[in-house]
Amino acid sequence: MNFILGGGSLEYGKTVSTLYIVASPIGNLKDISLRALDILKSVSLAACEDTARSLKLLTHFGIKVKLLSCRAANERAAAERLVKKLDDGLDIAYLTDAGTPALSDPGAVLVRLAASSGHKVIPIPGASALSGLVSVAGGFDKTVVFEGFLSPKSGRRRSRLKELLDGGAAFVLYESPFRILKLLADLVEFDGNRYVCMGREMTKIHEEYLRGSAAEILRVLEARPEQKGEFSLFVSSGAAKPVGV
Repeated sequence: MNFILGGGSLEYGKTVSTLYIVASPIGNLKDISLRALDILKSVSLAACEDTARSLKLLTHFGIKVKLLSCRAANERAAAERLVKKLDDGLDIAYLTDAGTPALSDPGAVLVRLAASSGHKVIPIPGASALSGLVSVAGGFDKTVVFEGFLSPKSGRRRSRLKELLDGGAAFVLYESPFRILKLLADLVEFDGNRYVCMGREMTKIHEEYLRGSAAEILRVLEARPEQKGEFSLFVSSGAAKPVGV
């Protein structure tokens, strides 16, 4: 006797399958969990933001599983196809290019559709630039807002940044090497003394962390001939000052 609960309408006689939301490494392949590897070996299908990139990960660990694309550009249509496969009794894993799905990555549409259709949606926790950065930021804030990427348009970026700074909570931003100096310059203009922890190329060979005021970090980066890698910023709700002060 099968019943469906949790997000969808109660339905008699329908097979309940499982969608696993699998966190993948953000750089170092050893950061994938043993549980994630077990899940990827057991499922009938792996849906991926980029099948070529996920194939490299799976090949590295000797895992062979059928892949299906589910990226931002086709997420709705792909999610509908995947839910039909869940309806057919297949368990599915979903991976994005790096880190935890649905955190500045696709995944939310698929999760909503699968859950509303009555299937189980289970997280397989692991790497995330968000949690990794917060853990080494040295911030004492009780509340942290995850914003991800701000708009590439100057006016929208500055407007949202000002709202975040005035919000009274710490926040985390992601930024590309092409816009990091503009973002930091805006931050310095609004509050150059705000405490910031910057992570670059997290878990990779050239991993780097800078901690200090926004103005100090901007000066360090401006002294470099070019910016390389992906950046994450933890911006505290308070000013940079010695620990314990």
